[in-house]
Amino acid sequence: MKPFMDKNFLLDTETARILYHHYAAEMPIIDYHCHVNPKEIAENKKYKNITEIWLGADHYKWRAMRSCGLPERVITGDADDYEKFEAFASALPSLIGNPLYHWSHLELKRYFGYEGILSPETCEEVWNLANEKLAGDGMSVREIIKQSNVRLLCTTDDPIDTLEYHKIIAEDDTFDVQVLPAFRPDRVMNLDKPDFCDYIAKLSAVCGMEIKDLDSLCAALATRTAFFEANGCRTADHGFDDAVVFDDTKNAEEARAAADEAFRKVLAGEKATADMTTVYKSAMIRFFGAEYVKYGWIMQIHFGAMRSPNTIMKNLLGPDTGYDTINGTNCIQPLARLLDALNTDGALPKTILYSLNPADNAALGTLIGSFQYTSEEAEGLCCLPPMQHGSAWWFNDHIRGMREQLQNLASLSALGKFVGMLTDSRSFLSYTRHEYFRRILCSVIGGYVERGEYPFDIDTLAQMICDICYNNTKDFFEFKLI
Repeated sequence: MKPFMDKNFLLDTETARILYHHYAAEMPIIDYHCHVNPKEIAENKKYKNITEIWLGADHYKWRAMRSCGLPERVITGDADDYEKFEAFASALPSLIGNPLYHWSHLELKRYFGYEGILSPETCEEVWNLANEKLAGDGMSVREIIKQSNVRLLCTTDDPIDTLEYHKIIAEDDTFDVQVLPAFRPDRVMNLDKPDFCDYIAKLSAVCGMEIKDLDSLCAALATRTAFFEANGCRTADHGFDDAVVFDDTKNAEEARAAADEAFRKVLAGEKATADMTTVYKSAMIRFFGAEYVKYGWIMQIHFGAMRSPNTIMKNLLGPDTGYDTINGTNCIQPLARLLDALNTDGALPKTILYSLNPADNAALGTLIGSFQYTSEEAEGLCCLPPMQHGSAWWFNDHIRGMREQLQNLASLSALGKFVGMLTDSRSFLSYTRHEYFRRILCSVIGGYVERGEYPFDIDTLAQMICDICYNNTKDFFEFKLI
């Protein structure tokens, strides 16, 4: 029997142990997609207790606590912070096989030096230990980032954001980790959402121009992409909730006219139909693709999430509170049409694709291969490909999900060119997810070697591990690290 989460946790072969301890563990982190708050970095926030940093906005934990039958009062309700922590500690022993069990103990080990097991019996001990650590100078937000060996991170920012906190961070010479904005225009894409017109009014005010049709909307958005570019942005992220929609039945002029008509009607108070939403989103993604190509940004597309199917809890708690689920709708065909249209327009940027549905892994592994070609002017004989299958996302970032994503990518594409892991998290303690990923990565690659499916060439293997953990990300996004 193996010890629980010892130094060789998940490293099931000698090759895996060599690759992790001598190479993967030493590599810095670039977290190119997360949801941490730049204000908290700018102000170097300190947390009053472990509940605030651990449970304050973690819908993973909230969902798990509900699955253990705990009442909402001790999850998002009015229970005090110790009650909420105690409730999570009571739930944790039931989470066998859940990545939260591993993540929680990795965070306790790495940030608080706790080597024991969190349970109802040890709850008070962990509470006191963690809060004592958090009260010290070494556990402010910036110190957590630095001790995690993070070199650069990208937040997720709305087009109307002032980016004031990014500017404060960039001008502060005492903090040497780059914090860059990432452009997330979902609210301007969602023609069918109830707050769409209110959002357009806010965009109009920020840009200082009247937005009355598609031309003026695109002109306003062009000022915002230029603003983000001036503030170091290197990537844009699109969330296609429920399903990817794309209409390629019209020529460019007809499609633009149909989108303009739909936009004008919604501004005038008409409710958007499914057809109106599709033609509008199709025109806008073509506009954004051209903008991203202009600046050399990376486009990330997340799809396959069904948002808030529980109407009662959505109305009670709002979005992003742990009630989303995987959508089984087939998105590959419209996604292929979207990529083809952008490619035909000369507006297909370097792209990373993520599906919340693990059944899409093989399809994505082959779809990216349909758009892999590199300019003859590219430097070097073996450049990074322009299309990537993103890391196992959200409901898939557990041992089985990560293994399946890596093995699909290896089988159908080029694993050595993969851009690796991201946290997709609101918590500053989530950088241990990179460790989790790296251990699984070394296990998968070590397995190929141990089974005689790849040679034990340590120089080649070490380079591959370092590339997937760090170098490929840096080069793919063209980050200029300070």
